[in-house]
Amino acid sequence: MSDSALKIVDGTALSAVQKKDLLNRLARIEGQLRGVQKLIAQAAQPSDCDAVAQQMTAARKALDRSFVQLLTNSIVNQSENAQDLAQAQASASRLAAMLDKFA
Repeated sequence: MSDSALKIVDGTALSAVQKKDLLNRLARIEGQLRGVQKLIAQAAQPSDCDAVAQQMTAARKALDRSFVQLLTNSIVNQSENAQDLAQAQASASRLAAMLDKFA
């Protein structure tokens, strides 16, 4: 998926640069997963499963790193954009709950 197909909207959740970086990371992961599909389709012997497992692990770790980057960017942006301490604390609580739920 190319980022030119997606319109990056302005907002306070993430900057345009942060969004573009995350989209590029996801595109690379998408390519990794296509490679895994090809490896599975071409697997002929038990040892081929090692290569599949290695590539799946790499894709999973890359996706995990993207998730951490999303949260890190969100924490920084929402802290910087908070009007006051109460809003910053509410944002931090919401992000901590998201981390607890999805990590």
